Amino acid sequence: MRILVVTPYYLPDGGPSAPLYGMLCCALVRRGHQVTVLASAPHYPTGHVLPEYRGMRIRKAIENGVSVIRVPVPSMDRSNLVQRFLQFGVYQVGASLAGLKQEYDVTLFSNPFLMVGLPFAVLAIIRNKPAVYSIHDVYPDVGVRLGIFRHKPVVALVTAMEKFCLDRAKYVRILSESFAPKMRALGVPECKLALIYDWVDTALIRPLPRENDFAREHGLLDKFVVLYAGNIGLSQGLEHVLAAAECLKTEEDIRFVFVGDGAGRERLVAEAEARGLANVMFLPFQPRARLPEVLGTADVSLVTLRKGVGFESLPSKIFSILASGRPLIASVDEDSHTARLVQHSEAGLCVPPEQPDRLADAILELKGDQRMRANMGRKGRAYAVQYHSPQSAADSFVRLFSNCVSGTNTETTIPGVV
Repeated sequence: MRILVVTPYYLPDGGPSAPLYGMLCCALVRRGHQVTVLASAPHYPTGHVLPEYRGMRIRKAIENGVSVIRVPVPSMDRSNLVQRFLQFGVYQVGASLAGLKQEYDVTLFSNPFLMVGLPFAVLAIIRNKPAVYSIHDVYPDVGVRLGIFRHKPVVALVTAMEKFCLDRAKYVRILSESFAPKMRALGVPECKLALIYDWVDTALIRPLPRENDFAREHGLLDKFVVLYAGNIGLSQGLEHVLAAAECLKTEEDIRFVFVGDGAGRERLVAEAEARGLANVMFLPFQPRARLPEVLGTADVSLVTLRKGVGFESLPSKIFSILASGRPLIASVDEDSHTARLVQHSEAGLCVPPEQPDRLADAILELKGDQRMRANMGRKGRAYAVQYHSPQSAADSFVRLFSNCVSGTNTETTIPGVV
């Protein structure tokens, strides 16, 4: 099959979705399919385009057998919503024009409409090609909870735009069964829903010794490291992690380490300085090749989401943490899919969101029990290897694409957590 993948973020972009699509596209190519990716010039998470990709020309390259077309976008400040939406708009125009020159049988789009709506209309609807619409966050719900969409007319408009893609997609891929009720409420019939969990490169991300070069470089060998690695944005509620750090500031061997960047980083750094937190360290995003070392430096890794966001989002970083063989603490809504996954895998502890004292207690509990940490780490690694490989995800997507091309639309079962 000739598969066109439309996603703004693709390696070497940072963030969660870029490596996911990189792994998926490579796995599809290995199965003999022709894959073309329409991405933007790498600019995530800062909004500033990497120097080697700046300029106004479209760049084309074959990367690991994947044909990658990168559309130029201007560098913008992602913390400014107007500038961020302008950057989305430039990408959509460029991707639509570039896509018109491609030949393909089926399309895969990453939501939301705000990022891919125009290419969806041009490359799927106008060209009459079947589309799989992949849901990574439920819109407009996640924007409402984060305070981005505050007025009813805006919420109604975003809902209508998202439904435009949902209604016209052949299949709607969801990454968690907790997304299914939201999709049904937006009018997506059961037969269009396809549950495919996110995946992780278990060959790259693997358990490494706690004493590694990254830990050595940053003076962390003799510390109990509580690690947050990933996007420092609006939905994580990381100010509550700082409050937990303040609760534990008398524990001199505990170090809270934030590795990443994003729209909320400057504000978080300023708050840490205002609180006088000597037990907090901020480090920039690291090259993907160093991710195993970064995760291996942790004694405990964190997954955090603001109250209510856990029902609309499943952070993909959780799978990397599981693969790294380190225990985790998930500060997420009770009965969210993230909480159920942690409980089922037995890879960590769950605490309610936005409760720093509970988070601090959980950190102390794991700090005091090395055997518990080791056991959780082993179980998390085994779970990631068994259920969240790129190969299993590629197989599931190929079945969807085959149904799209053949014109069939069979009833899709939404199973519980494996």
